[in-house]
Amino acid sequence: MTMISRIARILISLLALAAVLYVLACVLLLVFQRSLIYFPQPRSMSSPSTVLELSQPDAKVLVSVWPRASPNALIYFGGNAEDVSLNLLPFSQAFPDQALYLLHYRSFGGSTGSPSEESINRDALALFDKVHAVHPHVAIVGRSLGTGVAIRLASERPASRLILITPYNSLVELAQSRMPLFPVKWVMRDTFESWRYAPLITVPTLLIAAGQDEIIPRASTEQLHTHFAKGVATLQVIPGKDHNSISDSPQYLQMLRDGL
Repeated sequence: MTMISRIARILISLLALAAVLYVLACVLLLVFQRSLIYFPQPRSMSSPSTVLELSQPDAKVLVSVWPRASPNALIYFGGNAEDVSLNLLPFSQAFPDQALYLLHYRSFGGSTGSPSEESINRDALALFDKVHAVHPHVAIVGRSLGTGVAIRLASERPASRLILITPYNSLVELAQSRMPLFPVKWVMRDTFESWRYAPLITVPTLLIAAGQDEIIPRASTEQLHTHFAKGVATLQVIPGKDHNSISDSPQYLQMLRDGL
């Protein structure tokens, strides 16, 4: 066997190994993708008076609540690694006229079941219907991952206001940009394509971006903004804050108040 043929065989073997490893990586991405999206957190606020159980056919879903006898309510959907109950005290002080309902995704904060885009959407619809039966004016607020939940819900139910904090145009687009060598759009189950629902929104909507957001590029938020009908949505930026520190800004709660 000549040296050239030996080198050719080695190269073919290496290419075959690379192909096998690539396919294996794609299979692992397909199987374990949700563990890369959702990072369940325990619930810090655990008083019985602040927890509502939303009974679903396939899961027990918990909601952190701050009850108020008011026609106004706020439903909040958090990020992919957020304990939403931590918002109860600051929100109750910032929004004295709003009853608060903060959804714990499945496997978060004591909720049972496994999270997925479709299961969270079903839970969001059930929560809205329960809240709207008591409070005729329901504002929907989403942060990070929760913006995809919030905008879809607002396209399907009569929300009074919509606020999106660090929103994205599409989760699958973000994932593809971070893993350009993999066919993410073909294997990703939970795509959270917010742009599909933006044209359906008719209520006043506020998008809030972090000036130094290292997780969701400003371009993604701005692209989502372009999909709303003219005059429906406004975009505001909190300078000097990143994806996780945006809520530390004094402007944060004020913007939320103004958006309501």
